Amino acid sequence: MKEFFSDTVLLSTPVAEELYGAVKDLPIVDYHCHLSEKEIAENRPFTNLGELWLGGDHYKWRAMRLCGVDEHYITGDATWREKFDKFAEIFPKLCGNPLYYWAQLELKLFFGITLPLNPENADAIWEATEKALSKMTVGDILKKCRVEYIATTDDPASPLTYHGTYGGTKVSPTFRPDSALGLDPSALAALGEAAEMQIDSLSALKQALRKRLDYFNAHGCCIADHGMDYLPAEDCGEEAAEALFAKGTALAAEEKHLLFSHLLVFLAAEYTRRGMVMQLHFATYRCVNSSMLPVTGKDSGFDIMRGHVDTDRLVAFLDTLVSRGALPRTVLYTLNPACAPSLATLTGAFPTVRVGAAWWFSDTVLGIKRQLETVAEYAVLGTNLGMLTDSRSFASYARFDFFRRILADVVGGYVERGEYDLAAARELMIDVCYRNVKEYLGL
Repeated sequence: MKEFFSDTVLLSTPVAEELYGAVKDLPIVDYHCHLSEKEIAENRPFTNLGELWLGGDHYKWRAMRLCGVDEHYITGDATWREKFDKFAEIFPKLCGNPLYYWAQLELKLFFGITLPLNPENADAIWEATEKALSKMTVGDILKKCRVEYIATTDDPASPLTYHGTYGGTKVSPTFRPDSALGLDPSALAALGEAAEMQIDSLSALKQALRKRLDYFNAHGCCIADHGMDYLPAEDCGEEAAEALFAKGTALAAEEKHLLFSHLLVFLAAEYTRRGMVMQLHFATYRCVNSSMLPVTGKDSGFDIMRGHVDTDRLVAFLDTLVSRGALPRTVLYTLNPACAPSLATLTGAFPTVRVGAAWWFSDTVLGIKRQLETVAEYAVLGTNLGMLTDSRSFASYARFDFFRRILADVVGGYVERGEYDLAAARELMIDVCYRNVKEYLGL
């Protein structure tokens, strides 16, 4: 039996250990996250582990609900220590859950703690981490993890006040116009104010988006991101889209989706012209427990995956962009892993498109392995863009270590079985963990 969370955790062979050693200290390029650039700029400190872990992590909130913890100890006004104790109480139940790996790796990486988190060890872990955190800030975490680049997620109306370089970390914005493309009145008003113009027509909306893209590009933005429940429909054309926009709040759901699809085609052309990368996140079904929405708000652990993903729509969308010379480099993320094989084969038809990291519910040991093996079998593993945090927690940089260990075990397995060359494996590991994403983003 292996030692609990030793240096060889998740590494099943000597070859895997060797390959992990080749990448474990590489810098991190985090090309999609939900971290606060303000907290980075202000070098925010953390007072205790409850605040660091449970302040905004919907993964942990969801697990606590699944184990019957009252909302008072999750998003309610219980103290950080009370919330931590409840999390420690349910933690031993999380066998095989990615949270178990993440939390134990975070304890090991940031605090040198290899005790299992449980009610018996809660006091010792709390006291040891509280002492360490009294001398630790966001900047210390980024330096320890060798974070070279962070792409935050930003509304087009954001002033981008806090983006810049802090220590050895460059913090750049990502253009995320979901609310504006969903025709949210407050988002459109904010966009118009930021662009210093009135948005009273479709053409005005497009001009405002162009102006803000100029502003974002001037602040180092090279990535756009879109989250959507459904994949885009065919482009309805300028005239039909203008008529739909004129209907305002009277639009039916399908009409909103048609207008969204037209705007996404428009923006893809803008991204192409500017040399930007476009990220598409889809197959989500959000806020399914409507009674909890007014209690916890959005992004609180009540989202699930779609049962079906119509990838034919995605093919039509990408083909339209190609026919117009308007397909940017594109990264695809699906919440439902069942369509990962079709996405991987799709990249063979559109070679500037990549299948992104195993996302959200797929960010597990088996989920990451399946994603890597799918890309290897149906596309090219050696051009994969590697890991990202997609997180609101600074402690989540331990997920890069999690990914690198799993990647080493997968690639090491091919080598161990005599199916792949060791020297090539070392280079592939470095490419996937670091070099590919830098080249793809033009950093």
